[in-house]
Amino acid sequence: MTHPLLFDGTWAQQWKYESAEAFYQEVVSGNKATTPTQGSSQTGSGAAADQQVLARLKALETENNNLKKASQDLTALVKKLETRVVALEKSGGSTPAASSAPKTETKPAAKDDDEDSDFDPFGDDSDSDDEETKKRLAEYAAKKDKKPVLIAKSSLLIDVKPWDDETDMAELERLVRTVTIDGLLWGASKLVPVGYGIKKLQINAVIEDDKVSTDALEEAITGFEDHVQSMDIAAFNKI
Repeated sequence: MTHPLLFDGTWAQQWKYESAEAFYQEVVSGNKATTPTQGSSQTGSGAAADQQVLARLKALETENNNLKKASQDLTALVKKLETRVVALEKSGGSTPAASSAPKTETKPAAKDDDEDSDFDPFGDDSDSDDEETKKRLAEYAAKKDKKPVLIAKSSLLIDVKPWDDETDMAELERLVRTVTIDGLLWGASKLVPVGYGIKKLQINAVIEDDKVSTDALEEAITGFEDHVQSMDIAAFNKI
């Protein structure tokens, strides 16, 4: 007698059952609506991977939607703040805290001891008439004019050389000192040996730069031709 299991073909067609199971899972997940074919068992693992990718995509889409909503909320908030700032600027920017702040009294500045500070030409003269203002302006200008003006001066050391050793050096010095120019002041002098018994006159002088020029001074001294051979400025210093 032949064994009954020899006629059972269930496991001989195993691929059909596996293909049907895979097809059922795809239909349940909504990824496939066609009938199963032979060899679908070979793509079962691929379908599982697709399920994971779809789940990840759905999660990313949800996250993206949440970010969009948050961005829209922030944009709306910024617009509200801009509207409020514009409204505050139009109203003068006054706030309750600023309006309630206590006012501090300004104390008058202490008087300056300087003689020029007794009148401020740029001060408020609303309480004085025009005549009084003009008078005080004139007094202020007069005080300014009385201040001494700085005069530029120079100190000179002049060498005056005679013709020879027979020249009368005392007379030469007297002649030099007779040169009088406004702004010229003669100082001390001495005789300095040059050589071969000849001595030169070395004399100090102070001049005002705006009134006396060295060229004019040289021309006046060398004008004594009988006694003076030449004149040199040995030193020139600003005072």
